[in-house]
Amino acid sequence: MGKQNAHLVWDWNGTLLDDIHAVIGATNAAFAEIGIESITLDRYRELYCVPIPVFYERLMGRLPTAAEWDVMDASFHRHYTERRVSCGLTEGVEELLAQWRLAGSSQSLLSMYGHEELVPVVRGYGIESHFVRVDGRTGPSGGSKALHMERHLTALAAAGAISAERTVVIGDAVDDAVAAAHVGAHAVLYTGGSHSRASLEAVGVPVVDTLAEAVATARHLTA
Repeated sequence: MGKQNAHLVWDWNGTLLDDIHAVIGATNAAFAEIGIESITLDRYRELYCVPIPVFYERLMGRLPTAAEWDVMDASFHRHYTERRVSCGLTEGVEELLAQWRLAGSSQSLLSMYGHEELVPVVRGYGIESHFVRVDGRTGPSGGSKALHMERHLTALAAAGAISAERTVVIGDAVDDAVAAAHVGAHAVLYTGGSHSRASLEAVGVPVVDTLAEAVATARHLTA
């Protein structure tokens, strides 16, 4: 059996989609609804983690109650949806996706954004055809990506020649690296999204400042 092709699993929010300012705006709007002070981008990146209720605990000094979580979650998604329409793709995304595909390698998209919302949004940016699979979250919001990644790779492996050892997850969050490790894949983390560089570097995987660097690093990891 021949060597399997390299495969990229892209994250969406904060990676392919340059939406961190929409996320901050929506987060602060949600906080305002229950009387929490707004936060800066730097503080958000310093404290951000999943599951999201734990992130809120870091900000509030206690876990939100079930009622508070429901209010903040609904409010965040409402405000985020309003702000997302003004977000563009991260610089160079179209070229990077096209080049990777033209080189004969495959790529997919895995997001914790709700699946029913994700698919038409990705389609709207005109990049859906570059992916062999697009999977958004189908369960409740606020969870971890590891099991979602497991299902994603299982479905990909069943459909064709990809293996975890030659798969690289490119994302902006510690959770992307955790999910990659869970399935035995590589990870490259990008500093343009939800975490500070220091938070990402603590994970022990390559950290880059551009998606072009991320793809170059992925090529090296799967060479």
